[in-house]
Parts: sequence; structure tokens; C-alpha cells
Amino acid sequence: MKLWVETHLIVLENPLSPRTMSNQTLVTEFILQGFSEHPEYQVLLFICFLSLYSVALTGNVLIILAITFNPGLHTPMYFFLFNLATMDIICTSSIMPKALEGLVSEESSISYGGCMAQLYFLTWAASSELLLLTVMAYDRYAAICHPLHYSTMMSRAFCSMLAAGVWVLCAFNTAIHTGLMLRLNFCGPNVVNHFFCEIPPLLLLSCSSTYENSVMIVLADAFYGILNFLLTIVSYGFIISSILKMRTAEGKQKAFSTCSSHLTVVCMYYTAVFYAYISPVSSYSAEKSKLAGVLYTMLSPTLNPLIYTLRNKEVKAVLRKLFPYFRN
Repeated sequence: MKLWVETHLIVLENPLSPRTMSNQTLVTEFILQGFSEHPEYQVLLFICFLSLYSVALTGNVLIILAITFNPGLHTPMYFFLFNLATMDIICTSSIMPKALEGLVSEESSISYGGCMAQLYFLTWAASSELLLLTVMAYDRYAAICHPLHYSTMMSRAFCSMLAAGVWVLCAFNTAIHTGLMLRLNFCGPNVVNHFFCEIPPLLLLSCSSTYENSVMIVLADAFYGILNFLLTIVSYGFIISSILKMRTAEGKQKAFSTCSSHLTVVCMYYTAVFYAYISPVSSYSAEKSKLAGVLYTMLSPTLNPLIYTLRNKEVKAVLRKLFPYFRN
């Protein structure tokens, strides 16, 4: 889940309490403002977003096919990469069709139910990716720091349990947040200052108290953002320490190459999330949030398969077998 730290300070106590809403018309649809304030860039943005979406889908599907049909890639690292590619597809597909529609239409509207569904699947995929990156960091820690016990530490049953735990835990967490959002009343205005349904701008539109939402967001932020980030940092602290203790330069290079792709993805993902959401309310910017939204919902799913294929000889070799026209 994205790090909505700033929203715990946005506890809306709107004077339109439930008692005074008898004369109010509840919102049945939302208007996604998107990038309408920059009409001169609409065509360019449409081309860019469509290209990113196409590359993201193609790249992640190729990774899924390569891992599925090659027994040599049925290892813990590639098993988690398979899950990461699936999460990327869900993440980008939950928002891109509507975002592309908004760029070619005068007004982009989304039904209340559609908005809540988009919020659920996007939050589920994004939070699952944060948690999975931590699991993948532990996998690299086990492989580099405990190579002799790696097969025992990362058994098939344990890896399956970790992956299932990520999906189920994040689905449960997302259900709580979506359920709390469904309890809120929206009686106007209904313009979401974003190109997809996200928690912070939706909370600003509610005409009922968002206190419970804010408390749950803080708890989720502490777990998904702070705790997961610290665990990843600790894992790489041990990894770097083990690499530095290796005697040969070849051994160091080989060890680092096994985790360089994951480290690149972690840095890219957390940089985008922290840039947008770890900031005080006074400096919160819708424009900054949109930019970060592009980074972690479009650019990250697009670059992930490229990073893992361009830097991984095994994946490239399998793709050449499956698709003879595949080149470096």
C-alpha cells in the first residue's frame, strides 16, 4: 500500500454531518480531473501512457511465460519474480484503461462502484509489491549470507507460504481500507484531483468524519512503509557485509550481480513512493502526487521486466528459446 502518511493529519470534520445530509444528494459518480489542466499535452500524454502500458503488459507477460515454461527457472528468486510480474500487471491494468480514456475524452467520469473497485485492486497490488520486495530481499540475504543452507531456508513450501501470505495479508488489509471508504458519505463536490481513485483526494471529498480511515492509514503506513523499508535495509546491510568479506573480486561481482536487479527495483519504487507521500500536509501537492502516481503505477511496472531481463542472462536465454526473434 502506498505510504499515505500525510493523510493521518487530514481528519475531516465537515460541518455537513450525517444529520444534515437529508437534503444533500449523495455522489453516485466521480470526475477524474486527470491532466485536464494541461490540455496542450493530452495527445503526447496519451501516446506516452499507451506506450508504457503496452511495454509493461508485454514485458511482464513474457517474464511469466519464461518462468512458467522453463523448469530451470523454478527457483525461489524466479518464483517471487513471477509474483512480482503478476502484481505489476494488476497494478497498471487497474488504472491505465480509465486514464487513457480520460486523455481522449472531454470529461472522465467513473461510477462510485468503479472507483471503489479501482481503489481496491490498485491498493492490493501496490501494497503486495512493497511486501514482496521485502520477501525478495530476504531471499537474496539467504542466498548470499547462507549459501550452504539456502535450499533449506527457502524450501518450496516456505516460498509458497510467503507468497500466499503476501497476497492474503494485503487483500485483507485492502478490504479493511476499502470497507472504511465505503462507510463514508460523499455529497459533493465529486471532482477527484487525480487521474485515478486514490485515498488522499477521496478523503478530501468526504462530507463525514474520516478519523477511522486516518488511524488505519497510519497503522498501514507504519507496517508497509517504515517496517518493510527497514527490513529491506537490514537485509542489504548483511548482504553488503558478506560481499565485502569475500576474498576474490570475481566472487564479489557474482554475488552482487544476483541482487543488483532487485536492489535497483527497490530503490526506484521507494524513491517514487517517498517522493510523493512522505511529506507534511502543508507541502502536499496534487501535481507531485500525480507525478509519483505515474512513476509507481506506470513507469515501475514497465521498467521492472526490462531491469530483470537486461541484467539476467538466464531469463534472456529462456526468452530466446521461446521467442527466437528475441535479441539483447
